[in-house]
Amino acid sequence: MISRRIIRTKVLQVLYAYYSTDDKSLNNAEKELFFCIRKTYDLYHFLLALVIEIADYAEQRIEIKKNKHQPTHEDLHPNTKFISNQIIQQLRENRALHAYINQQKLSWVNHPELIKELYLFLIESDFYIEYMRDKNRSFLDDRKFVDKIFTNILLIAEDLYEALEEMSIYWNDDMEFTVSMISKTLKKFNPHSGSDQNLLPMFKDQDDRDFAKDLLRKSIINHDELRELIKEHSKNWDLDRIAFMDILIMQLAAAEFLYFPSIPTKVSLNEYIELSKYYSTEKSRNFINGILDKTLKDLKISGKINKTGRGLIGEI
Repeated sequence: MISRRIIRTKVLQVLYAYYSTDDKSLNNAEKELFFCIRKTYDLYHFLLALVIEIADYAEQRIEIKKNKHQPTHEDLHPNTKFISNQIIQQLRENRALHAYINQQKLSWVNHPELIKELYLFLIESDFYIEYMRDKNRSFLDDRKFVDKIFTNILLIAEDLYEALEEMSIYWNDDMEFTVSMISKTLKKFNPHSGSDQNLLPMFKDQDDRDFAKDLLRKSIINHDELRELIKEHSKNWDLDRIAFMDILIMQLAAAEFLYFPSIPTKVSLNEYIELSKYYSTEKSRNFINGILDKTLKDLKISGKINKTGRGLIGEI
């Protein structure tokens, strides 16, 4: 499922676009946010389908070698451990995966060269060679092997990144997170998983869906108050000279401090400092950390932080 960290990232990106264009429709911004999140969920399914495509390509190569005019003994007696991998077979039969792929019209059919390059990259890897040589096999070994395809091959394959970037601008920053989603998914598979094995939902629950919508809306609706708060706690800085992305990160953090009573301030602070590592310079990160820390302390002193829920009442 889409984690709250990714939700925060998507809200930040949509907020940046909102303030960078003439379109100031809150409804349109919300639609864009959920479209972005949906594209990440598309990528999750698309990559699951990719490992099937690579295995299918391997099987085609085996069949071609068998049908050579003068096949060798190895051609006629190939090692089929990869193409018969139990996890890949379960993915082939997974109804939810295929229903989503068909519904969203996701296909690798126009990328045969990419499939070939990824296969060649895979078979040269040490973990592939070790896996194929090992005559013993277990479901756990098959699962670990498929997980390594994603983490050791697809996650670092430049050709794949280039292809995804051409297919959708929404996938530029999603690979690492999406692969982590896939790793979580694979752990749910077991030897008895049938075609109805569940995949991860887009959101963990309704609370996460509401969080995405509310974070965007509250950040925009309370723009003036949030910007004034940032300005007040960066008095030695000209707000116009602070990087725009840094301001947006602090705006979102302040929104969580003030308007999300169930989220601990420590969680919000840590999440936006982490987000600044990817969207700000190192100097900016230190600046953001200092301003948010000062802002949070003053908000607590003034009694404006009101957290409710187990372990949150009276948070200091």
